Amino acid sequence: MSETATTHPLLEQHRDTLEEAARALRERSYYSRYPESPSPRVYGETAPQDGQDAHERSLNASYSALADQPSTGREVGSEVSPYGPTLGVRYPELDVDAAMDAALAAMPAWRDAGAEVRAAVCTEIVDRINARSHQMAHAVMHTSGQPFVMSFQAGGPHAQDRALEAVVAALEEQSRIPASVVWEKPAKGGPIRMQKDYRVVPRGVALVIGCNTFPTWNAYPGIFASLATGNPVVVKPHPRAVLPLALTVATAREVLLEAGFDPALVQLAAEDDGGTLAKDLALHPAVKIIDYTGGPGFGAWLEAEAGKAGKLVYTEKAGLNSVVVDSTDDLKGLLGNLAFSFSLYSGQMCTAPQNVYVPATGVDTDEGHLGADEFGQHLAEALSRFTADDARAVEILGATVNDDVRGRATDVPALAERLGGEVLLDSRAVTHPHYPDAVVRTPALVATDAGNEVAYTQECFGPVAFLVRTADTTESLRRFAETVREHGGMTASVYSTDEQVLEDAREAAVEAGVALSENLTGQIFVNQTAAFSDLHGTGANPAANAAYADTAFVANRFRVITSRRHV
Repeated sequence: MSETATTHPLLEQHRDTLEEAARALRERSYYSRYPESPSPRVYGETAPQDGQDAHERSLNASYSALADQPSTGREVGSEVSPYGPTLGVRYPELDVDAAMDAALAAMPAWRDAGAEVRAAVCTEIVDRINARSHQMAHAVMHTSGQPFVMSFQAGGPHAQDRALEAVVAALEEQSRIPASVVWEKPAKGGPIRMQKDYRVVPRGVALVIGCNTFPTWNAYPGIFASLATGNPVVVKPHPRAVLPLALTVATAREVLLEAGFDPALVQLAAEDDGGTLAKDLALHPAVKIIDYTGGPGFGAWLEAEAGKAGKLVYTEKAGLNSVVVDSTDDLKGLLGNLAFSFSLYSGQMCTAPQNVYVPATGVDTDEGHLGADEFGQHLAEALSRFTADDARAVEILGATVNDDVRGRATDVPALAERLGGEVLLDSRAVTHPHYPDAVVRTPALVATDAGNEVAYTQECFGPVAFLVRTADTTESLRRFAETVREHGGMTASVYSTDEQVLEDAREAAVEAGVALSENLTGQIFVNQTAAFSDLHGTGANPAANAAYADTAFVANRFRVITSRRHV
């Protein structure tokens, strides 16, 4: 490691954090550096108001914090809050070729700083972002439609923990390579001795293509895994969710400059809605790594075309998240847990459950045996109860993020008729007390038979779930495994009091290549994962080709170059 790398002040400042986080990652134990409560008692008495004021100052104005990026001289920006207001933020349009040149010029000093210094600087970036969590919450809320508390948690501390996880995972992999060794091979007349030096080198410019629904949570693993392994990063936000990543990039550039590095290591590539910038950037010769979250169509194009061009492509797309219900000894807990999981952010999560497989013969519960239709009715009633109070419901449901989601949710009977299903519970419009223009919808539940595959073997993103009647639990597990294996899935869940069924479900999950949750009836939900413990995605089914943040997610972002000589 260079002298600079061993003496940088941020390394000493964050060494304990990096060691604690690395230990948690190795042990898969609970660890969180960033408190998830937005309470003033945690972040300071003035933090909520300061964050709101900072957010409001950014509206209807040029985003001057990025004015030093290479620019075409034009401004772009077309964000409209799912809650109604036009944000009016204008961002400098990136001069792509000049930006790539600047990124490549910044790379050698960042590379030579060493893995530990890079990790420390990245940790400082995440800490600075954390200090702006209330501002970030407003930015996430008004670009994604998430409710405020979820925007604070998922868009702030939870995303920040995932960022730190990626930094530490990258550091761990780079640390496996010694900087220098003396190599000896026994030989007649004395050993052959060589000095061998190893240098970790970055691949090149990394491109992160963000999504509309979770602009920070889904982008941070790629941003920080690439940055920690020495690669400059160009961040291409979704056109309707630029502000959270603009705040992220501005903070990163500020820290990099203070730490003695070129801020061109992180740049924002914003565009107006309807542009082709993501495709253009993906095929740029300087780009060597691509992280993408979004729809399967463009994800498949990236895997094929960018992959064919020799680029590393990490994708998280879409899938069919499944729940298999066999039996339960806590019906109330089961129903409450599922009601929350279906309702959270109106089901607009890549991890939200969609298909609930129930045997036509019914399920045994602590409240008696329930036929499949009876169980469906109980689930519909639980959903209705959970979202009955409009003022409380909006703080769980948030706002629908786009017209596709709104179209499905506002005409569930037509959707069910087209798919050959029966409406057990229609979606209900909820009036937001503070944002009357927001389109807020409660979850709908549609029943169908397992033979009607067209109904439930396509992702129905948003607040629509399917109750799928099967012959028995064996068929439920088979259907679950088949649909995930063919169409992908980010999560799966099973409810059973029978240990053999649980074991069979584990085997089905392994066969399908998807993470499994068993008998969730409390305050842990299938659509939530914990940084440093739960892997997000597996890379083992079509929903994603990568997992946050396993070895495969970080190790190929750098290469090792050896120089050797006789001693």
